[in-house]
Amino acid sequence: MGETSKDAAAAAAAGAVLTQLLPDVSSEIQAALSSYLSAIPESDAKSNGVKLGETVAAKILEARANDGSSTADAYRPVTTPGTYIPTALTVAPQWPDLMPFAMTSPSQFRPKPPIALESDQWAKDYNEIKELGAKNSGKRSPRQTEDARFWLLTGPLSTHPLHRQVAMRKEMSVIDSARFMAVITAAEADAMIAVLDAKYKYGFWRPITAIRNGDIDGNAATEREATWQPIDNTPMHPEYPCAHCIVSSAVASAVEAMLGTADIPEVTMTSPMAPGVTHRWTNLHAYADEVSAARIAAGFHYRFSTVVGEDMGRQIGIHAVKTIMQPLRSTSAR
Repeated sequence: MGETSKDAAAAAAAGAVLTQLLPDVSSEIQAALSSYLSAIPESDAKSNGVKLGETVAAKILEARANDGSSTADAYRPVTTPGTYIPTALTVAPQWPDLMPFAMTSPSQFRPKPPIALESDQWAKDYNEIKELGAKNSGKRSPRQTEDARFWLLTGPLSTHPLHRQVAMRKEMSVIDSARFMAVITAAEADAMIAVLDAKYKYGFWRPITAIRNGDIDGNAATEREATWQPIDNTPMHPEYPCAHCIVSSAVASAVEAMLGTADIPEVTMTSPMAPGVTHRWTNLHAYADEVSAARIAAGFHYRFSTVVGEDMGRQIGIHAVKTIMQPLRSTSAR
């Protein structure tokens, strides 16, 4: 093919994939792509780069065309004939059957079942979140409340700013940054597949359900509170393990595995759920631990679930780095 522009290839690949995945904003994507490519001088290298990017994008889209993400939601609510139950749709019940990116199967890192309701640990974690995670808790510090609200932010907006900033702070090349972010994103995707596999396998109750039914769990140390509420609306999927914990841990562990250290140049993040607040980190473990603690303070997850989630995330992040997109030569990341 001769000389090939890496910048043109990366841009063309990204543009082609995004146009297919986000058809509602395809015109804006095409405009941004055209603007970016116009800054690259016309040459055979540029043309070759665009062709290469479009070819790779087509192969990626073809490879994921039947990955299971478009399977119809067939979740069957647990009920008895004629009995009303809340009718909100659950989140991604088909994800346990999704084709992973690096894992061999959705259940590869499936954890052991949740702790027994009769155990001392259950009573300890139940009572912790009952006090700390209540909507108007007097036990929660102002910073814990801030974190709980800050991390109501989930999804790509809660992770992608971090690894983009790391790539920029490290002044990575186009090739290195593309691999860096692709591997991390694959680890994120596998983390979500793995955690939803476990969630729908075990179907463990959320704190708002458990605390309002504390008199039927067979544990004398868990008292029922009929009107208990968490800080915000509980996500609509089973509790165990913590999804936000596994994703943030997978990101942190993948970045650490590629950089060789958990210490990073300072990165910052804001959240629309906590206006005017900026959080900063220079250590990946501090970032992941903050997310986990916030889910307890928000009243969404028991401590044992956050511990299991973080552990799963570490395993998946490291696994992704070791198994996909292996560099053919030493990277130039500094």
